[in-house]
Amino acid sequence: MRIWTIGLMIGKMKNGRTKLMKITKAVSPAFEDFLFDWDYERYLLIGGYGSGKSYHIAFKIILKLLEEKRKALVVREVYDTIQESCYDLFCEILDDMNLLTTDPKEFKRRQNKVLALKSPLRFRFKNGSQIIFKGMDKPEKVKSINGVSIVWLEECSEIKYDGYKELLGRIRTPNVSMHFILSCNPVGRDNWVYRHFFVRLDDEGQEHVMVDENKLYEKKCLIHNGTYFHHSTPDDNPWLPWQYIKRLDDLKNYDYPLYRVARLGRFGATGTRVLPQLIVAKDKTTFKQAIERLGPENQYFGFDFGFEESYNAVVSMSVDLKNGILYIWDEIYMNRVTDDVFANQPEMQALKKRLNDLYDAGYNKMIVADNEDPKAIAYYRQNGFRIRACKNKFPGSRLSNTRKIKRFKKIVVSPKCKNVIRELKDLTYKKDAKGNVIYDQFNIDPHTFSAIWYALDTVTVADVKEKNFNSRLG
Repeated sequence: MRIWTIGLMIGKMKNGRTKLMKITKAVSPAFEDFLFDWDYERYLLIGGYGSGKSYHIAFKIILKLLEEKRKALVVREVYDTIQESCYDLFCEILDDMNLLTTDPKEFKRRQNKVLALKSPLRFRFKNGSQIIFKGMDKPEKVKSINGVSIVWLEECSEIKYDGYKELLGRIRTPNVSMHFILSCNPVGRDNWVYRHFFVRLDDEGQEHVMVDENKLYEKKCLIHNGTYFHHSTPDDNPWLPWQYIKRLDDLKNYDYPLYRVARLGRFGATGTRVLPQLIVAKDKTTFKQAIERLGPENQYFGFDFGFEESYNAVVSMSVDLKNGILYIWDEIYMNRVTDDVFANQPEMQALKKRLNDLYDAGYNKMIVADNEDPKAIAYYRQNGFRIRACKNKFPGSRLSNTRKIKRFKKIVVSPKCKNVIRELKDLTYKKDAKGNVIYDQFNIDPHTFSAIWYALDTVTVADVKEKNFNSRLG
């Protein structure tokens, strides 16, 4: 790492002298050139988990807004994920720089403070600069934005291509340079980011390479057609602890495509399969012993309601968080039946008894169901079932719930769960008309998958990508 002392001009005093702010900050050498480069309209940063992309982008934006009056827009696909990612990251960096305040009175009184506000999420600078946050799941709010000259699309591979084009077309501020910064992990080559920036299609539909990805991996930085390309790996982040690196290295042993993306920061042939780690248990004895070893405290139950075309799906599972394994050991699957008929099925009555017995034994276990049908939940509760509505279902939650389940190293399914296997073994993402992957849509409506989401709605599954150590894990 390198320690910088930056004399940043932030305006002029009444006597005409230049007003300077001295900032001492540690930065990664891999991002030094990027931090002060504003010569291009588009910047694309790809890299592995924890490589420092997000940290240095946020720092870059802060420095620019301290120096010039600008409005910056930070965008993610789902607005509800912004606070715990981008907003909190800006807070950490500003606090580290001794610039952060949440008190409007202190902001008004003190010269070098940036005001953090939460309703809505935004930052205000003394020179009039602002940082605002929007989600592409609420496009009407993105369309109404004026005065923006810097746009950061965080996790841009999850943003739909049409959304990206919409931003390019709508956000223009006269008489000021425009800058679009895109960052993501290099997922699969079937993602629009690769297809837009690295290859082009001729009139016959043949792909032609515009930017050689291998050359980017070697050079770390390339300029092509007005776009600044930057590549990074976890090795470029001097703050990463060895435990984090080891977790990334371990991916090589059980998920090489993810290892290629997360550890090497390279585009992986990940394909469109949603759960490549799903396997059917071959040894019934070993499977049973694993369930018993985990005990009742690690058991979870989910219920997705259905009727005509969709199905009632109840899934029972056990979670081994230490080793990152999800065990699915029972299912109940039926459609075209009313609640009273389904509730009285022998399998449902057995599950009711099981949950009541667990409660009597001191285990507060419940069926977690779809929160969009409160009448059904009330019916089952009135008929003796221990059941509640899920908490973690909201517009855009399909994406975050899918990512949670994908964090398991293994998903082991009992052979008797035939519908779980049928729906999930070859579950794939949908693609749009141009072949771009849509990460919150699937080739089928997987009812058992929804039941798993609900069951685990309060369970936190460790992610090698998450901010487990500090804000510099980008």
